[in-house]
Amino acid sequence: MNNPEILFEDNHLLIINKRAGELAQGDETGDIPLIDSLKDYIKKRDNKPGNVFLGLVHRLDRPTSGVLIFAKTSKALTRMNEMFQKRNIDKIYRTIVQSKPPQNFERLEHYLRKNPKNNKTTVYNKPTGDAKKAILEYTYLGALDSFHCVEVKLFTGRSHQIRAQLSSVGCPIKGDLKYGAKRSNPDGSICLHAHRITFEHPVKKEEMTVIAPVPNDKIWQATNKFNT
Repeated sequence: MNNPEILFEDNHLLIINKRAGELAQGDETGDIPLIDSLKDYIKKRDNKPGNVFLGLVHRLDRPTSGVLIFAKTSKALTRMNEMFQKRNIDKIYRTIVQSKPPQNFERLEHYLRKNPKNNKTTVYNKPTGDAKKAILEYTYLGALDSFHCVEVKLFTGRSHQIRAQLSSVGCPIKGDLKYGAKRSNPDGSICLHAHRITFEHPVKKEEMTVIAPVPNDKIWQATNKFNT
């Protein structure tokens, strides 16, 4: 692998800026996941004789980029997992969508069901069978030539949640053919980036915020004008 873009590291946590296309954990493709390549990276970098412990705290879809947290101890992993389960973590995404959203700010509440056969999530407006409740808030940041930049705060962590919910209100993410984009991105990515995460350090108990710079291409770089 290329050297990871490390955003934060101490004895307990390793937080990287995942590149679009990198696989967070193993799947049916058989491609080497980040968790394995990062273990190798740490082993070589730190000259460790034994095995390296590394636990994936949460997931990002393969075509998505941004903040990805790994735990370097079992204690940190357990505590971080608890924080995610209790939703004691603020997750802010930045995305580029095809159409201007219907509102400048809106809270979306839907019910989502994922079909494992086609790896696609269906959105329902009302409780339906085993569909799970999904909540997010989006804020419109502004126009980018023929696209639009939106910030998303995630309250639940459902599979393909942001992709499916934004598509359901007429705002498919740039490059996301699965959810209605007109064309793919040349590198196979979708324009969804886990931009900022705020949480309490699992051991030091200090609040920390980690920001992942957006990908280094023209349209993403144009979104930096919306930084506050």
